[in-house]
Amino acid sequence: MDSIIQYITDESIKLWDRRDRRTDGWFLTESPQTPVLICLSYLFAVKIIGPKLMQNRPAYELRGVLMVYNLFQILFNGWMFYHICRLTWFNGYSFICQPVDYSDNEDALQLITMGYCFYISKFIDFLDTIFFIMRKKNNQITFLHVFHHASIPLTVWIVFRYIPGGQASFLPTFNSLVHFIMYFYYLMAAMGPQFQKYLWWKKYLTVFQMVQFFLVGLHGLQLLFIECNFPTAFSWYALVQTVFFFNLFKNFHSNAYKQKQINNNNNNNNNLKKIK
Repeated sequence: MDSIIQYITDESIKLWDRRDRRTDGWFLTESPQTPVLICLSYLFAVKIIGPKLMQNRPAYELRGVLMVYNLFQILFNGWMFYHICRLTWFNGYSFICQPVDYSDNEDALQLITMGYCFYISKFIDFLDTIFFIMRKKNNQITFLHVFHHASIPLTVWIVFRYIPGGQASFLPTFNSLVHFIMYFYYLMAAMGPQFQKYLWWKKYLTVFQMVQFFLVGLHGLQLLFIECNFPTAFSWYALVQTVFFFNLFKNFHSNAYKQKQINNNNNNNNNLKKIK
């Protein structure tokens, strides 16, 4: 037993020694325990504390707060998307094989800054769930929603501490674009019922997220078949995670569509009964 513990300890030290030391000292990134503890606190807050505090309270409308929050998310994610693209895909990056630039040149250091902003944004996203709880929108606090929010920060931490750039830039690029569009929808929804007629594309949000996971998984999969100076362990990790999330979102989309069909059929039956 002692030898097993010693082996795990030694391997953990070796793994930690492989980190990108340029990211040492950044707030909330010093060890994996930090995002883990924050995510566990999030789970405790949204599953226990939040519902208990709101149990005997009326739902808050939060219309103004949501409009400001969604506008901030639009601007923040749009800003990240632009700068990540500027530093990578519009700057000669290859979609096939792009090793991480571990140098101290200006573009590489700017990309680290954008990676850190992306990491922090995953904690800001926790407010989505907090607002659902305060508005008593419990039907939107699904397993998919909570698990997605609670697990992504650790993935982004791994990317930031070990591979802040290169092939790994594809994830924050596409994800910031998805969030830009998603929060634009939420902003319009928060502006009132008069904008509902412009929200016909709601059903495509989940499809867009599924496309994101498919492309991120495909982008990582190719590294298993070509020679590239990029850790294949991350490719396996990204592939497993994207397949898992793709299926979760696919099931969510299918169930939501089936429920809508059932509701439409019930409404049609009720209308027929009224006519009779």
